[in-house]
Amino acid sequence: MTKNWITRIKHLFVPRSLRFQLLTRSLLIMAVLLLLVGLLQYVVMKDFLYRKQAETMEAQMQSMPRDWFMRKSLDESRNKPLTRPGGNAFLFIPGSSLAWIDSNGISIDINESSGNVSPTLSTEEYKQILEKSNLHKKISYQIIQDTNGNEQLVVFRPLEAPNRSDSIVQMGTKTAPLQDQVMQQLLIFFSLSAIALIGGAALYLPLLLRTLLPLSNMVKSVEQTDVGNLAERFPVSHGQEEIDRLSVSFNGMLERLEISFESEKEAREQMRRFIADASHELRTPLTSIHGFLEVLLRGAAANPEQLTSALKSMYGESKRVNKLVEDLLLLAKMDRSPQLQLTEVNLGELIREMRPQLVILAGERTINLDLNYAIKGTYDPDKMKQVILNLFQNAVQHTDPKDGVITITLHTTGNRAELAIRDNGVGIHEEHLLHVFERFYRSDSSRTRKYGGAGLGLSITKSIVEAHGGSIHIESQHGTGTVFIVEIPISTRRSII
Repeated sequence: MTKNWITRIKHLFVPRSLRFQLLTRSLLIMAVLLLLVGLLQYVVMKDFLYRKQAETMEAQMQSMPRDWFMRKSLDESRNKPLTRPGGNAFLFIPGSSLAWIDSNGISIDINESSGNVSPTLSTEEYKQILEKSNLHKKISYQIIQDTNGNEQLVVFRPLEAPNRSDSIVQMGTKTAPLQDQVMQQLLIFFSLSAIALIGGAALYLPLLLRTLLPLSNMVKSVEQTDVGNLAERFPVSHGQEEIDRLSVSFNGMLERLEISFESEKEAREQMRRFIADASHELRTPLTSIHGFLEVLLRGAAANPEQLTSALKSMYGESKRVNKLVEDLLLLAKMDRSPQLQLTEVNLGELIREMRPQLVILAGERTINLDLNYAIKGTYDPDKMKQVILNLFQNAVQHTDPKDGVITITLHTTGNRAELAIRDNGVGIHEEHLLHVFERFYRSDSSRTRKYGGAGLGLSITKSIVEAHGGSIHIESQHGTGTVFIVEIPISTRRSII
């Protein structure tokens, strides 16, 4: 409960809107930069005004002759305005103070009668300033606090005697007017900065909204995306590299989702057809067996001839069911994880050993073998025999029992073995070529039914070939025959299971 409240308060004071965050963070950065500029301006302007004031004071002290400060009646002159020769009074900077420091570091306030108290340093500090002036080093201004608590900017002028300086004139002025001037300029700067921030926010917000418009449109598109409109694509050219890359990625995601949904849809459709065809294939022999059993139960079992005929028929149907179940289990295993008993095999020798079996299957058909006996590779011999038998059986089913010719060739193409089984049968219509490797697909159901086929042989063949890293394709023209071409690596690198 406490965590939820903390989250709500956080969302209240820290909105999650990207527009708000970009605006506030940009303004915050601008405000920090303006603050830093203001502080820098304060330091630079303060030093500039102090230096200018110091230069003015130094220029005024340059107009004061040395002998004016050496009069013996200095105490009396402090009660009168200091005048030039001829009686003209000096014009001091308002609020300025004036003092004379002798060679012993003793300070005498000359302009005290005006109410401007001269700040004083220690005797040692005055002596250091005097020594510095004797070495002809420039004496910078200092900030000193007088006895009234006022801060003054103080400059020093050495009174030169022959080859050395033996006293110093000190002039000071209050820094309060200068500080006020600096603060006034700083206040003006911050006022203009605040106005600039407000104006910038007013101008920046519409520009920000326009800049983020493609992102907002993409969010709307994502919200409206479902299975029904996965084919739609988002524009990929907005003039913004990041948004364009996001659009490309978004479209790629849509394409992958579309392919996945189509694949899933196709898989469901194939599963539906698979279940329907499997049910149909199993129903026929089971129905036949059930019918024969009913006949036997009605008394036919007492007739030896009827009993023998029924048992033979049921045996044939049971073999058909068993073959169908074995094929289905094999396909399931191949789909899940092909398990091959790999060993080194000479494909030419393997086919030659199968010749007697092929002759029996062919009957009166002619068999031609054109084999390269130097082709060796790592294969599962039983599975390769099944591939050859399935393709050969398919050729037998589609050729004439007497005039049929089946040719088996085995040669190399690069680093792959090419096995081709060609027949001179009726061929396959073009519309069937794309579906011959689908499960339970039969281009001629009457012919396959005659030979007991369920339409799984070519599917099993394709799975075995692909498990060996190979490929299979078909070439056929209706009326001229068919050829199945298997290409398989001569030396596979699969581990023996």
